[in-house]
Amino acid sequence: MFVFGNLLSTLAGLVHIVVNGLMLVVFINALLSWVRPDPGNPIVMFLDRVSDFVCNPIRRLFPTVMSGIDFAPFIAMLLLWAIDNFVVKTLSDMAIRMG
Repeated sequence: MFVFGNLLSTLAGLVHIVVNGLMLVVFINALLSWVRPDPGNPIVMFLDRVSDFVCNPIRRLFPTVMSGIDFAPFIAMLLLWAIDNFVVKTLSDMAIRMG
């Protein structure tokens, strides 16, 4: 059973890294939206694509623009934080109980 516990522990670590990476990309893209760098820059295009992948479902469900400010990145970061806390903690606790 300890092998499955180690697998869950590794999976929890990977989910944690991916979710934190997504939160970082959304945060950086939100900050860059204030200065709006060259949209043809490959790094900016990557950040836009990943951030839109995360924020567009929220924008479709809720009206997120109020007074010209888009709150979708903030809502996305809150949801990613909640997912990180719930999923990673659950997987880690399961791994500890199996190992």
